[in-house]
Amino acid sequence: MDAKTKIVSVHRYFFIPAIAVGIGGLIPLGYLLTKAFSAEGTALLEIVFRSRNARLFLNTLLLTVGVLALDLLLATPAAWLTSRTSLKGKPFFTVLSALPLAIPGYVMAYALLALGGNIGIVAQLFGTSIPRLSGYWGALLALSAYTSPYLFLNLRTALLGLDPSLEESARNLGYRYREVFFHIILPQLRPAFYASGLLISLHVLGDFGVVSLMRYETFSYALYIEYTLSFEHIYAAWLALMLLAFTGCLLYVETKLLRRVALHRAGRGTSRQSSLIPLGAWGVPAYLYLCLLAFVTVIVPAGSVFLWIFRGFDVSALQGLVDALIGSLSVAIPTAVLCALLAVPFAYIEVRHPTRTSNMLARVSYIIYAIPPLAFALSLIFFVLNIVPFIYKTLPVLIYACTLHFLAEAIGPIRSSLYQTSPHLEEAARSLGYPPLQSFVRTVLPIMTRGMLTATAFVFLATMKELPFTFLLSPAGYETLALNVWSYTSEAMFAEAAPYALAILIFSGVFVWLLIRHEE
Repeated sequence: MDAKTKIVSVHRYFFIPAIAVGIGGLIPLGYLLTKAFSAEGTALLEIVFRSRNARLFLNTLLLTVGVLALDLLLATPAAWLTSRTSLKGKPFFTVLSALPLAIPGYVMAYALLALGGNIGIVAQLFGTSIPRLSGYWGALLALSAYTSPYLFLNLRTALLGLDPSLEESARNLGYRYREVFFHIILPQLRPAFYASGLLISLHVLGDFGVVSLMRYETFSYALYIEYTLSFEHIYAAWLALMLLAFTGCLLYVETKLLRRVALHRAGRGTSRQSSLIPLGAWGVPAYLYLCLLAFVTVIVPAGSVFLWIFRGFDVSALQGLVDALIGSLSVAIPTAVLCALLAVPFAYIEVRHPTRTSNMLARVSYIIYAIPPLAFALSLIFFVLNIVPFIYKTLPVLIYACTLHFLAEAIGPIRSSLYQTSPHLEEAARSLGYPPLQSFVRTVLPIMTRGMLTATAFVFLATMKELPFTFLLSPAGYETLALNVWSYTSEAMFAEAAPYALAILIFSGVFVWLLIRHEE
């Protein structure tokens, strides 16, 4: 048996946990289908074809399209200025444009709501009240400010990686720079636009905190209302399936758009850094734009949190803050560790054993991640209540749901580190007499440690900010930072919500700083 065949034998250790995770993630969805089709005859037709479903679809579609359009306006100029121009202080403005990642959507909604009304920040500072944002426009602004960094970071990375030879050839042929941008540069940014658009759309579809605080009725908000008020939950199951169908359509469109994209170099040669474009008279408007963007997306929400703390902080709230922090950590730490460990077999079989089965297993984690959290939580509730009701509303169920959902975020960094690891290391270990699993542990696992630590950090932050799973699956009396921000803000108790929002900002801000340092 040659070395390559020997190395393949280690995969049997990794297929078992990968298959188990895949089955565990898809079983609740099967039960959701069973629940949805438990209605019969006219009742089923009335549920599926009621007019409210069309209104929910239109509201969700309008919000998704609006957020995508506004993110384009916010992030595209910032990505261009910080990557392709002679702008001074690029690292500083890059960090400012990425910092909204540290502000969860429901904290952004909290900040916008806290500005208006008779007791809002504007009324306290200037003695005049402004209308409190709510509905479509409030949800649009909060979600756009929160999701714009996803597009900014993807576009900036794509712009920095462009080969300038095509642009130079077009300029030599007499094309003006505007024509070069629209005909040469913009088409090469399609993968970044598609990937960012899909990610932003998934966030909008799965959002529960912003739309519930802004009282804007989308599929997620209606799903939450239907689950809390109804008894049979059949309509809630159908709302979840409609939301899943919406998500599936987006995944299909993105796959079709990317299928024929081929932007790599056709010939040999070395890529060079693009020359920077002097801003000239556009320098002042560029700086004003970046400062205004930072003011809206970072300073306003962070300043709102700090002002409410200074005006209404109560020392007695510290005990509740400590309890909520412990609650968040008790879920975030085990979820992050489990995701980092479970991502290893998924990444390994995908990179080292690329077959149809391994590719299908690798895609399962991304399919689960694409399911809106509220829909997945609801399907898990249906399954647990009817199969294993004694574990309903327990901490292990919450950790299980978060682990399955955030597993996809952990696979990427580990897979990247595995691509940088030569398979000859395992071959050398096997030639020295080590069995397959021990060869992996001694040679590959130490090199994957950095990727595992990055994956742990990603999942830890995501779980600290997570709201839908915690709201639906947490035990009675259980508190987290996210739950307290949402519950206090929904009652317009902004001063009480401020310490919890600040704790989330601190944790998230440290993470974004580490992310930028890691990129450098």
